[in-house]
Amino acid sequence: MEIKGTGFTLRNWRESDATELQRLADNPKIGANLYDRFPSPYSLADAEFFIGLNINQNPPTTFVIDVDGTFAGTIGITLRDDVFTKAPLFGYWLGEEYWGRGIMSEAAQLITQYAFATFDIICLQAGVFGSNPASMRVLEKAGYVKQGILKNVVFKRGEVLDEHIYVAYRK
Repeated sequence: MEIKGTGFTLRNWRESDATELQRLADNPKIGANLYDRFPSPYSLADAEFFIGLNINQNPPTTFVIDVDGTFAGTIGITLRDDVFTKAPLFGYWLGEEYWGRGIMSEAAQLITQYAFATFDIICLQAGVFGSNPASMRVLEKAGYVKQGILKNVVFKRGEVLDEHIYVAYRK
């Protein structure tokens, strides 16, 4: 499956993405803004494991952000269970060399549209660490609304941070 953006494509995973995934993900600036389940440092084995989890999804929930035929980042949703079955989490990251090009705001809009068209959901929810205002801008440009700030609920790299909660609803 492919979703075309301006200067990028959202596509399914390939085993050949592993080397570039590892290279871009093994950047402390990436891991600083993600949950600790995201390995840091990020090894080739980590990349291969993640691709293995995502390569045969049908329908896909996680996509490669491809710029000029090369892995540049990833974006997708995490389906949840229990009372959250209709409110998946939305997440993304982009390799540092691709920052500042407007890629992620458009990719976020495209995946949000895809998620509402593909899954029986009522909303998408994203949490952003207070130390990451760039990600907040991405979500706001993509039409997400800040629902609130959970004060001092994140402990990341020895620092206590706020979590900003953003939500998009079906239009």
